[in-house]
Amino acid sequence: MKCPKCHYKETKVVDSRLNNDGTSIRRRRECLKCEDRFTTYEYVEQVPLMVVKSDSRRQAFNRAKILSGIVKACEKRPISMDKMEEVTSEIERAVQKKNDREVNSKDIGELIMEKLALLDDVAYVRFASVYRQFRDVNQFVNELSHLLQKEKK
Repeated sequence: MKCPKCHYKETKVVDSRLNNDGTSIRRRRECLKCEDRFTTYEYVEQVPLMVVKSDSRRQAFNRAKILSGIVKACEKRPISMDKMEEVTSEIERAVQKKNDREVNSKDIGELIMEKLALLDDVAYVRFASVYRQFRDVNQFVNELSHLLQKEKK
C-alpha cells in the first residue's frame, strides 16, 4: 500500500479490525519512511448479478422484489416476517452461490416456489398462480392436485 502523504511504497499494518457485520476489515497502517499513519478498508469485491427476464431484458438482482413477492403470497397466513426474511436470504444465497454473473428469472421463480412449498401450501399456490400465470380454473386445479399428491407421499 502506497503512503498517501509521501507515496513511499512500503507500509506496515499496525492494527486490523473486522467491522460489525463482518463485511470489511479496517486497517491502520504506518509508512516506513515518513511514519505517517492512515486507515484503509478492505472489502470483498461484489460482482453485480443480473437477472435475465423471459423477454431477454436484463436488470440488476433485487432482493426486495423477492421479499415483496413472498410477503404478498404469505399475506394473512401465520408466517412471521422473520421467516419470510430467512427464506429470502436462503434464495439470495442460493442464487449467489452459482457464481454466475447472470441468472434466469425462471430459476429464481422456481427457487421461490420450492421454498414456499415447504413453508405454506396456501402461500405456494398463491405465488404459483401469479408466477405460472394461470389462465383458467383447470390450471389451478392441476396445481392443487400435484400438491395433494406430494402430501400423500
